[in-house]
Amino acid sequence: MDLRLSDIGDWIFDLDNCLYPSASRLFELIDQRMTAYIERLLGVDWAEARRIQKMHFHGSGTTLAGLMKHHDVDPHHFMADVHDIPLDRVLPDDRLATAIARLPGRKFIHTNGNADYAWKVLDRLGIAAQVDHLHDVFAADLVPKPELHGYKKLLDQFAIDPARAVMVEDMARNLVPAKSLGMTTVWVDNGSERGSHDFDPAVVDVVIGDVGEWLTQILEEQAA
Repeated sequence: MDLRLSDIGDWIFDLDNCLYPSASRLFELIDQRMTAYIERLLGVDWAEARRIQKMHFHGSGTTLAGLMKHHDVDPHHFMADVHDIPLDRVLPDDRLATAIARLPGRKFIHTNGNADYAWKVLDRLGIAAQVDHLHDVFAADLVPKPELHGYKKLLDQFAIDPARAVMVEDMARNLVPAKSLGMTTVWVDNGSERGSHDFDPAVVDVVIGDVGEWLTQILEEQAA
């Protein structure tokens, strides 16, 4: 697909394993803390906690959604606990920061994580100052991607025209609602866990491997 910068008014990016490489394995630390949380919550061993965690992740979209539904977990307590991790695996990305700063239009983050953690990661990457709004799972009323609710709320809140918006995601299934709303969809194929699950070429307009590299290439090719 030939993406023209002049046609785009708004850019919507996922965060984890999207704006930084999945090879950094940052989300692995969150993943481990989720398993440990379930161990303590249910009094089960690591293997059983892991099974329950992945069951909820695959069945409900996020581990949190499943735990809230089946175990009445306090979302604020859960999110604060599992995101309490060191961020030294996230390195400043000058190329990404430069590219995002040069993009025309507004820049949004739409994440199933929480805002406090997300802003810290964006700061580590060096792009926090370029983000116009961060739409976390609480802003989406605890309805995670790929449910449609959070997408529509973001579009409505900021009067985003989906026909002039791009959504960039490492989870192919999270692009389905974006496409249904009329957005241009970009899948970051970088090895995320189940990132290709429910991949549909009819839903994905562009496939890339690295966001910074892709944006830099577009900007250079379309420089006036």
